[in-house]
Amino acid sequence: MNLGIEMEFWVVDESGRLSDGQYLADRHERIEPEFVGPLIEVKTSPHEREDALRRELRRTLRAAMSAAESEGHRLVPLGTPLTEATPDATTERGEAFEAIYGDEIVGAKNCAGTHVHFERRNVDALNLLTAMDPALSLVSSSPYYCGRRRHHCSRAQAYRQRDGGRFADFCDLWSYVDDVDEWRATVEASYRRFGRLAAERGASQGLVADHFTPEDTVLCPVRLRDEVPTVEWRAPDTCLPSQAVRLAFDVGRVVRQTDDKPVSVGDPGIGTDEIRVPPFEDLDELVTLAIERGPDAPPVRRYLRRMGLDPSAYSPLADQITGPPTVSESRARDLRLAAADWLRADVATLTVDPSRTDTLTAGT
Repeated sequence: MNLGIEMEFWVVDESGRLSDGQYLADRHERIEPEFVGPLIEVKTSPHEREDALRRELRRTLRAAMSAAESEGHRLVPLGTPLTEATPDATTERGEAFEAIYGDEIVGAKNCAGTHVHFERRNVDALNLLTAMDPALSLVSSSPYYCGRRRHHCSRAQAYRQRDGGRFADFCDLWSYVDDVDEWRATVEASYRRFGRLAAERGASQGLVADHFTPEDTVLCPVRLRDEVPTVEWRAPDTCLPSQAVRLAFDVGRVVRQTDDKPVSVGDPGIGTDEIRVPPFEDLDELVTLAIERGPDAPPVRRYLRRMGLDPSAYSPLADQITGPPTVSESRARDLRLAAADWLRADVATLTVDPSRTDTLTAGT
């Protein structure tokens, strides 16, 4: 099984202010612009071997950082910019999102994540990745959102609109499904609802049809994608690349086991002949705890171990960002620059730990 990674990064100037980095997409084929100026996405091609993916990601990030530095800019691996960002959309699709989401677009403009594409398209992989959602806490990278200290993973709380919102159903974790047809039916129903909400905001059905498909209207943490096809895991923050790659392959080794083991609901754990995931209501409680308190919460830590992950192998950046309940813009700039330094140091050593087997087939 191959997997590919997409990581979003903030672009800042030498003082730590958010800056337009869209020009970086012209500097490398693996860099793409996001729908707001200060955010870019760095992508890899699919790989089975961890060392190969690390090498490609390192090359692309070094190119991105070099191009940014030539313009007096830095790349920042934080799940939020800490204080509120209010850039205008830079694409027609982004402008359509603004028109439809209204004030609820703030979350999308203030969140940066990591997306992992697993070359699988089966319901067991989809349901398993849903159950792996608490693993987002292993790479949480910002406790601040719009200037306030909120949760261990403030990006997930805000992006999923877990505090409430008309579009929360499109962004939050979806329950398990029985088959691909059920997934498709749910996506189609969500698309129709999206069209109705758009109409209520004064957006025409033509605008919706021009810029959105049923598949890309759904922004939830786990999605089936037809393009490769893949199961896309969108739960983690953007973070240090070494941690993102480690998590992708750690989770990938569990996902790989769905080729031989069915996934069922029960007492969670990885058995010799099946993988058991908790009832969705229990999972949702674990996700809430993971977002609020991180992997040090004992129930989260125990659960991750039962699902084949080692929390002690991770050092979330959120634990290194300390401070008062609110953060000033000046302090936020300093923290962004510190995070840019962390990124540079991490990329410099983005090689495989020799103690780790570097293919997805290991440990199955």
